[in-house]
Amino acid sequence: LTPESRRHYGRGCPMIAKLTGLLDSTGLNHLILDVNGVGYLVHASSRTLSRIGSAKGTPVSLHIETIVREDQFTLYGFCDAPEKEWFQILCTVQGVGAKVAQSILSAVSPEQLPLVIASQDKTALRQAEGVGEKLAVRIVTELKEKAGKMALGQAATQKVTDARKAGKT
Repeated sequence: LTPESRRHYGRGCPMIAKLTGLLDSTGLNHLILDVNGVGYLVHASSRTLSRIGSAKGTPVSLHIETIVREDQFTLYGFCDAPEKEWFQILCTVQGVGAKVAQSILSAVSPEQLPLVIASQDKTALRQAEGVGEKLAVRIVTELKEKAGKMALGQAATQKVTDARKAGKT
């Protein structure tokens, strides 16, 4: 790819946003989705893979994040939009690439992530493969700073509000 094409096909312009087909096979962190005779290798969290199951021929529809690099074209699949959104948010943190973001989503559900970030729970993040103490600190710090701009969910917002009130008394 040329620098110009990389700009065109970067994160802001997904090449493949959704795939629907039949499950061909699964692996530890990926699946092959047969879409009209074309087998797409799609990386996925263990949460997504468990929701899909492993029965060959099962109809599957996935939200896709397409990542294009100079030397590779990689698809990441998600059963639902919240998991994909959290994948994208996690990838904004310095040091968190697609594989680490996927690992985090395998260890912590998208529903739990707002609480983990709001409560600064580094231990929960360290359960993910590839996340050490320094990266866990960076994740909770950077995402907490962005929390005002992100929809973290009512439970996380309430926990932050309660913590602020407790600190003022």
